[in-house]
Amino acid sequence: MAEVKGEKYDDLTAQKVGETPTTAIEGEVFAADNADHLQRRLGNRQIQLIAIGGSIGTAVFVSIGSGLVRGGPGSLFLAYAIYSCMLGLINNGIAEMTVLYPVSGGFVRLAGHFVDEAFGFMAGWNFYLYEGLIIPFEITALNLVLSYWSDDIPVAAVCAGCIVAYSLLNVLAVKAYGEAEFWLSGGKVILIFIVFSLTFVTMVGGNPKHDAYGFRYWQNPGSFAEHRTTGSLGRFEGFLACLWSASFTVVGPEYISMVAAEAKRPRLYIKAAFKTVYWRFAIFFIGSALCVGIVVPYNEPSLVAIVTGTGSGGGTAAASPYVIAMRNLGIGGLPHLVNALLCTSIFSAGNTYTYCATRTLYGLALEGRAPRVLTKCTKSGVPIYCFLITLLFPLLSFLQVGSSSSVVLGWFVSLVTAGGVITYIVMGTTYIFFYRAVKAQGIDRSSFPYTGWFQPYCGYIGTVWMVCIVCVYGYGSFKPWNTGSFFSYYLMLLIAPFTFGIWKLVKKTKFVKPHEADLVWERPIVDAYEASFFTPPVGFWTEMAQLVGFNRKKKDRRSSVASY
Repeated sequence: MAEVKGEKYDDLTAQKVGETPTTAIEGEVFAADNADHLQRRLGNRQIQLIAIGGSIGTAVFVSIGSGLVRGGPGSLFLAYAIYSCMLGLINNGIAEMTVLYPVSGGFVRLAGHFVDEAFGFMAGWNFYLYEGLIIPFEITALNLVLSYWSDDIPVAAVCAGCIVAYSLLNVLAVKAYGEAEFWLSGGKVILIFIVFSLTFVTMVGGNPKHDAYGFRYWQNPGSFAEHRTTGSLGRFEGFLACLWSASFTVVGPEYISMVAAEAKRPRLYIKAAFKTVYWRFAIFFIGSALCVGIVVPYNEPSLVAIVTGTGSGGGTAAASPYVIAMRNLGIGGLPHLVNALLCTSIFSAGNTYTYCATRTLYGLALEGRAPRVLTKCTKSGVPIYCFLITLLFPLLSFLQVGSSSSVVLGWFVSLVTAGGVITYIVMGTTYIFFYRAVKAQGIDRSSFPYTGWFQPYCGYIGTVWMVCIVCVYGYGSFKPWNTGSFFSYYLMLLIAPFTFGIWKLVKKTKFVKPHEADLVWERPIVDAYEASFFTPPVGFWTEMAQLVGFNRKKKDRRSSVASY
């Protein structure tokens, strides 16, 4: 019998003792979903698409051009491939822990539980600031992409519209958010395959100019561009610039971890989502780096104008390298479709970041690292006060009203990149502590629902790599010294030890010793919840088929009523 906040639950059914069992439409029991008020309502198809929605955003279609301009196609491809492999090592560890403990707050609460409460405090506030700051980044990028059609679109109106839309989609219920993100993320998948197909067809001559350009731009102007300096050092610095671009663009494990507490079948659906991360890295990120380097040269004037902010108004209407390529090849019509899908893709990413930021703050409140009043949820399971505070971040997007979108975009990229890398350092460090505890207590890892491979070496290699990245990320601000640039690169890195130190001093926390770590924690609650299902798990494609069948039945019922 499990006990949650003084209330007893039956281990088999996960129901409150003495309470009448509650059965969902699908024959599934949802009482005692978590040791808090969040509800497990997200199905397999929604989780898979949310995972895509969080990882594929503006950076894949727009910001990736900055890496191409500074490093060239060869450096871009190598940097994205190497960084994706290193992040795959981090994913390997966080997947094992999250599937075992699909708790509210995700990796943030795992960090506080297995490493140190102060470490969890630092991890939570770092990730919250990272997620919060990336919301106005997406809104800013949306304005830049919309300028393709007209420069007269009111910037403030777009900002306000996004804020209202995010409010409606996030405040209703997690199921409403999941359904919206499912369809929006589906548009991203369509878009990514459109640009991949465009790349292949046009490079072999299928374009209005009948120009089979192939890998021409890898030869002229070349595969490796010089950045900051000349010669071999300049080409190496170009590679580093591409590496910084990859560290901003390549993401994913953190969003699966954050959504785990609201998954219907976490042990199965979350495991499946983590296992597909490697395919997403290979197809979406490494594939994008290859395609962008094929369709446009790194010295393309329009692209250089966007990156450097030297174009008219600080940028150019064709924000995406793919749209620039289509314009150069004389392709009509398709750029409008791609740009429209770009808009939905960017909006979807901002929606996901709003969701994750809200749940991060909620997780902090649950652990006492934020005011307890923030734990209040609506009847539909939405942390309402956390959401209202998170809505303050999108207001920063109104900075565009006084500056060009491309310049503001650069500010946000510099600010948030370090925060993202710190998140992966947290994940790697947490796994190392978790692994040590498992070994010290003599627990067989093969008994876990999911076991990471080549551990703990993956954890050590991935963590050391991320530490190196975050420390040298802003080296360009040192020579010549630029105070503003230094703080834009390293502000998040300075905040992290400060928050860690403050919490450690105030709460006098201690690092968790391996033999003292609580490896049971919320496992009984999750085990009881999983045991409450009387139907087999539903696969992704089965859910898709059920969705189509459900919509068809609804349509038939409406037709019958209308004819009656």
